[in-house]
Amino acid sequence: MCGITGILQYAQTAQTVDGALLSRMRDELAHRGPDQAGQFVTPSRRVGLGFRRLAIVDLSPAGHQPMFSQDGSVAIAFNGEIYNHLVIRKELERKGYKYRSRSDTETIIYAYQEYGLSFVHKLLGMFALALWDERAQRLILARDRIGIKPLYYTFADGNFVFGSEIKAMLHHPSVHRELNEEAMDHYLTFLVPPAPMTLFKDIYKLEPGHFLVVGTDGYVHKEQYWDPVPQGAQPSIDFDGSPIAQSKLLAGDEAMSEESCVRNIRKLLKQSIKDRMMSDVPFGVFLSGGIDSSTNVALMAELMDRPVDTFSVGFRDLEKYNELGYARQIAEQFKTNHHEIIIDHRDALEFLPKLIYHQDEPLADPVCIPLYFVSKLARNNGTIVVQVGEGSDEQFAGYAWMQRELRFYHTAWKAYRALPAFAQSAIYNTAAAVLEKRQSYLMLEYIRKAVMGEELFWGGAINFTETHKRHLLNGWRSKDSQSPHDFARQWHRQLLERDPSADYLKRMIYIEFKHRLPELLLMRVDKVSMATSVEARVPFLDHRLVEYSMSIPTEFKIKNGETKYILKKAVEGILPHNIIYRKKQGFAAPVNEWLRNEWGSFAESKLLNSTLSNNGYMHKEFIRSMLDQHRTRKRDAGQYLWNLLNLVLWHEHWIEGKS
Repeated sequence: MCGITGILQYAQTAQTVDGALLSRMRDELAHRGPDQAGQFVTPSRRVGLGFRRLAIVDLSPAGHQPMFSQDGSVAIAFNGEIYNHLVIRKELERKGYKYRSRSDTETIIYAYQEYGLSFVHKLLGMFALALWDERAQRLILARDRIGIKPLYYTFADGNFVFGSEIKAMLHHPSVHRELNEEAMDHYLTFLVPPAPMTLFKDIYKLEPGHFLVVGTDGYVHKEQYWDPVPQGAQPSIDFDGSPIAQSKLLAGDEAMSEESCVRNIRKLLKQSIKDRMMSDVPFGVFLSGGIDSSTNVALMAELMDRPVDTFSVGFRDLEKYNELGYARQIAEQFKTNHHEIIIDHRDALEFLPKLIYHQDEPLADPVCIPLYFVSKLARNNGTIVVQVGEGSDEQFAGYAWMQRELRFYHTAWKAYRALPAFAQSAIYNTAAAVLEKRQSYLMLEYIRKAVMGEELFWGGAINFTETHKRHLLNGWRSKDSQSPHDFARQWHRQLLERDPSADYLKRMIYIEFKHRLPELLLMRVDKVSMATSVEARVPFLDHRLVEYSMSIPTEFKIKNGETKYILKKAVEGILPHNIIYRKKQGFAAPVNEWLRNEWGSFAESKLLNSTLSNNGYMHKEFIRSMLDQHRTRKRDAGQYLWNLLNLVLWHEHWIEGKS
């Protein structure tokens, strides 16, 4: 795990790359790579790569970056891990390539030299990388299939500037800090702006499963190389790490049955966890006591000859948020080397300035708080690599809201949409008068979507509805901007173009992979764990498992009212029954209680005195009303307030430049 940054000057009028500037950009990422700093500027001084290293594989100087091909024509700055690099290495060595290190980085260079832009199909792992090809005079950026690692870029005054984090790019004098108003609108809906936009105007994030080619002549080409639902014979990777067609991934299955699904899920998970144990430094597991993290512990314990190091976090005086009892049960059963940390509202409040700094753009998910403290716990105990459980609920339908939305779609939604247009409008107009008065915006949103001909499902973390935003915002929204529904409609259409027979649950899962999972859940893991110089690996998001899980029928994912049914069957006999079938609690943070009590006056002061609520963006009195209703328990507005508080603190720090 590392941090990368760089500059390519594509306009002849642009100044040459300044080595001192590149160093400042690079060292802004020191938390991502405390073990080594390096940089490279081409002889023409039109391209520069900066790198900070967190040494995981091949700890020797031979693994330092930027790294170069044998002839010096290709340079790379790479963030991530390639789990099948030894398999690819054998293939490349047979073709005559000579290695100087044991690192996976060197394999990427030679794979590019041998296979060109198709090299990305060879890679099994998580990555954000930059390759400079001196002969072709082109820079290639690539982000892994799922979007586990971040990569940002911008075009400014003839300069193409990129980085693992936006804060590195902001050192460049041509990159300006300006609020992206359209992205702010989407942030309020989705908790983070959808890719490629960010909350910084003209700064973009590369989408998962994409690569971007930029030439010194101004040539730009972006291409998607992978999708959660493969089309045709798109390359995948077999268990031994060699490329094969997805149709042959699990050869021997004549038909999709419950038994074959259980067998294949177990096989894929065990292989994925084994692959992610590739490390020359200590590794462990973040353990919540839920089915996903417990599965990581159980399967890792099978493969180890020493106790698994496990790490858990809990909250002082707020037991209903704690899962420590279940975590301790798993730790005891599998004889782990278990560590815990307990935090409270003071710890969390003191952390907020660091949170705003490390997020780059706000990620309005309270889980960032406990995730930081458990990451710090791991680092303080000498553990550099951890496995986490993200991605399981998304692909196996583990959320209660998925079942609720699915049931609503097949009953009330379809029935309402079947009514004549005049009847739909009459119902909406009648309901709107009542529901707006009650501030029942979520219920009203369902009816509004139907009468407007919009898609029902936009994502699993929709916060402010369109009606809600009409009361919150001061009418600055541009009519030319994309609406949140434009993104949702695009995601639905992308899947239906690949699989016209996709049912509604598959559409919901696909949309989670297009936005919420990569841009919210995985970014919170990356940004917060890397704030403590810890690498987080995600075995449930091995793309082989994702491709397979996307083919599993809905009736195996939700069965007899049981969410996540097929995964639960797959881990029977591996985990205790009470862990598998207990009511889902979810990894959470008690910001509702903190905002109602200890954080109340702090949040009120920030929200009501912010630039955003005083310069016409947001209605101050509507925010005051939310604060009052939350404090007096008339309505639970905790997530709305957390959304706004993140935005206000971000704007203060990154746009206004306040400490």
